[in-house]
Amino acid sequence: MGRNPSGAYQDAAGLLAEIAGQLPENGFDDRRRDARLLLAMALGRDDAVLPHEDIVISDQERETLAVLIKRRQQGEPISRMRGWREFYSLDFKINAATLDPRPDSEVLVDAALHWLQDCDIPHPKLLDLGTGSGCLLLSCLAHHQTAVGLGVDIQPDAVAMAQDNADQLGLSDRAEFKTSRWDDAISGQFDLIISNPPYIPKAEILTLMDEVKTHDPMIALDGGDDGLDAWRQLAPVLARRLHPSGAVFVEIGAGQDDDIAALFQAEGLALVAKYPDLSGLNRCLQFSLT
Repeated sequence: MGRNPSGAYQDAAGLLAEIAGQLPENGFDDRRRDARLLLAMALGRDDAVLPHEDIVISDQERETLAVLIKRRQQGEPISRMRGWREFYSLDFKINAATLDPRPDSEVLVDAALHWLQDCDIPHPKLLDLGTGSGCLLLSCLAHHQTAVGLGVDIQPDAVAMAQDNADQLGLSDRAEFKTSRWDDAISGQFDLIISNPPYIPKAEILTLMDEVKTHDPMIALDGGDDGLDAWRQLAPVLARRLHPSGAVFVEIGAGQDDDIAALFQAEGLALVAKYPDLSGLNRCLQFSLT
């Protein structure tokens, strides 16, 4: 690796290889990508450093880099270090009260947007139950210009983060957020309801990646002994808040299709469609009132 007279690195490719070599191989993450992002953070950049670049890194930035590498070695996600995650081509700030948005959830946004495009509703009203960072609701609003929406979450810090994201994305005129346990603080009906509730069985949480079980809020993960606690609570909420001509889209865990469909059917909600994620697992279910 080349150095300038002050001793700072100039060879990005060499430094990136050095960083990647210090990162753990866990089968999930690309160490080279992580290296590019860690180096960018140390340099005060948002964009990843590419191998072909010529860079200069100061001694202080090198110390910052060492701290970031250690945090990553300990399993802290890059997105948590940066304080934001790209989701559906938008940047969302996250905090300790919000889930870290992940690509699987984009399946729900795709399905909801297709429904919105096909529905004959001039100004559809959306409801996001358990909104977290607001990524689901705000992604829908960003891509459907006449829709308005309400996001609720039981955690005030999540609601504040979602509102901040709405402000940053220029969507605060069409998005509202409230602190509420499901629909306790809201009224009326909605044309489209979306939700990504806690659905992981309690015993399975310990088997999750460290990035999830250690850094995502437990309240947003724990679905009770069988993973269905939130679904039992949501079923009647969805039934009373959904407009008769509306649709529900929910993100689910692997193999929960039949159980959720049965719970929802008992409340008058019929399964309309299933949407798989990139791995082929059914990740999103669509329902309507019977």
